[in-house]
Amino acid sequence: MKLVIIEGPGKRETLKKYLGSEYDVVATKGHVRDLPAKALGVDISNNFEPKYEIMPDKEDIIKMLKQKASKADAVLLATDPDREGEAISWHIEHILNIGENEPCRIEFNEISKSVVQEAVKNPRKINMDLVHAQQGRRILDRLVGYKVSPIICKKIRPNLSAGRVQSVALKIIVDREKEIEKFKPQEFWTIVALLEKLGVKFKASLATKSGKKFVPSTKEESDTVLQDLKQNNFKVDAIKRTVTKSAPPAPFITSTLQQDALNKIGLSIPQTTRSAQALYEGVELGSEGKTALITYIRTDSTRVSPEAQAKAKDYILSHYGKEYAPNSYNIYKSKKNAQDAHEAIRPISLDRTPESVKQYMSSENYKLYKLIYERFVASQMTPATFDSQVVNLSNGVYGFKATGRTPIFDGYTRAYKVYEEKNDDDDSVESKLPKLVENDILSCHDLKGEQKFTKPPTRYTEASLIKTMEEKGIGRPATYAPTVMTLLNRKYMEKQGKVLKPTKLGVVVTDFLEKYFKDVMNISFTAEMEDSLDKIEEGTEKWQDVIKKFYVGFEQELKNAYFESKKVSMPVEQSDVVCEKCGAKMVIRQGKYAKFLACPNYPTCKNIKSLNPPQEAVCKCPICHKDVFERHTKTGKIFYGCSGYPTCNFASWDKPTNLRCPKCKSYIVLKEYKDKIVYKCSNKACDFEKSEPRKQDEMASQEQENK
Repeated sequence: MKLVIIEGPGKRETLKKYLGSEYDVVATKGHVRDLPAKALGVDISNNFEPKYEIMPDKEDIIKMLKQKASKADAVLLATDPDREGEAISWHIEHILNIGENEPCRIEFNEISKSVVQEAVKNPRKINMDLVHAQQGRRILDRLVGYKVSPIICKKIRPNLSAGRVQSVALKIIVDREKEIEKFKPQEFWTIVALLEKLGVKFKASLATKSGKKFVPSTKEESDTVLQDLKQNNFKVDAIKRTVTKSAPPAPFITSTLQQDALNKIGLSIPQTTRSAQALYEGVELGSEGKTALITYIRTDSTRVSPEAQAKAKDYILSHYGKEYAPNSYNIYKSKKNAQDAHEAIRPISLDRTPESVKQYMSSENYKLYKLIYERFVASQMTPATFDSQVVNLSNGVYGFKATGRTPIFDGYTRAYKVYEEKNDDDDSVESKLPKLVENDILSCHDLKGEQKFTKPPTRYTEASLIKTMEEKGIGRPATYAPTVMTLLNRKYMEKQGKVLKPTKLGVVVTDFLEKYFKDVMNISFTAEMEDSLDKIEEGTEKWQDVIKKFYVGFEQELKNAYFESKKVSMPVEQSDVVCEKCGAKMVIRQGKYAKFLACPNYPTCKNIKSLNPPQEAVCKCPICHKDVFERHTKTGKIFYGCSGYPTCNFASWDKPTNLRCPKCKSYIVLKEYKDKIVYKCSNKACDFEKSEPRKQDEMASQEQENK
């Protein structure tokens, strides 16, 4: 029996199906050994030597691994195919006393039968360059987190944290907010003419005056233009016709998948991460059992294997026709600093169409699989082509422009339409144009001037923040989603609809870090550090040298921040609530778990209040007749309890009412479903039950809330 050790238990069943009874597959559930949770764990004076220890919650797993390994004919380490996975395998190798030259490491980019069976035949030694790159990142992050976090806790507020990638991502959000605050809108006017030739109407927009770009800045200027235009005819000066091509998009990498999943199908970053992991590890497909559907999900490479490209071409030829299949395979260039360790994210088999597996999948998993499937197919198709026209027109000294684009061949858009972010500041007018020739004199049906104002930069969404992090080289595929969630969970930023806005706390923390930790907060410096980690992986730099170079300046910054900085006063948020004890307007303060109202005259006045508005009673208690309110357990579960507690201990999981059962006189509880409301006796020995359909407007409202 051979022992195969993996990370996530989700793919255990899929692997066992492919490997058979000769293999035992067990999961570590992530890291088993790490730096200590409550100490730095890095010996700075001894060349930054890490002090690893078994994680407390993994002691039983380690015991199990040792028992199974002692009885196994061979141990194969099949943790995830990335730096993190390589490091986990290295730790296990040490714990199980596997020789460092033993070929025990296997990896696969996809969990398919052929790839998995081939992998177990070709184990290799642990790649120490990969391990050192991960170790360098881990120690850098530990030094920043453990050295900086205590300082901001002391100088700003307890229970705060800083991080090497997290803090720079926050700076991006804060910098954008400051741009928005400084922005001063400028008035401008657009002039649009509705023109006609042979019954076909189209729009043209003002572009120039006397040959120079011109935009009216006031109503007076706009009115003057409109008056001038009425004195002359519109004439066609020049027509430029071109056939333009729209190239197909590259297959997904981690960041682009997260962006399109949010923009096109409305999945949040955590939802996408969870769903993609399930599709990679395997989904139950009826009698086939658990089956993996996509390749590895943490990648920054757009590379696709020749075998996958050949299968895609066959699929395109049979489903769309030869005009949709390019003569040579489409190859996409990955960004400059991509690790290129894995292929792009793609379906393992194009035979498993989204529709063929839909019945076995959750809505989230189906939507994401369909997105990945269609994007990959489109990436191997021919471009879409358009007949584009740009028409320059004149009216006296004014120049107008009209553009039109007519599809000639749909190409890749037959399978996938690229998401295009709308730009409200784009005033170009595109419409279907009639057949025009130079010197045509056109009828004018309408002239309209519209006041507009320049708009500030838009706030980031989760998707656009990840896109910016990727473009600037901040973090890596595995860190994007955790970074965004950390900033939200730490209350450094908040979501307002779809956009992200820094909190006052986030701004204060960022300003402090920028003042005292310029390197940590420098976007270019952070990107260069990622490049250095890549060089460690390539074997051209030592991890100790990279950290030593960073720590020289960092150590001085720590001293300056600790000894030179003063306690930062957090901005106080005033409320409209008046303190009934002293008459002052109460302020909103942040507690360990939630915000609360406090008197600003503390310690003279120590009055505090809950920030939550007073609740409306659900009903009267059937025992003592006091009010019953909705309550929450420590885990967040809803129940209903009497306000007379602890004297009265009435509580109910179901929503109680003031109604009484016609059969036994016990109180009635209410249960709400999507299409009906059920009234039921609270006495389990009584069978009274009555239901009524929900009103359509209530159902629609509920559905909207669920969305």
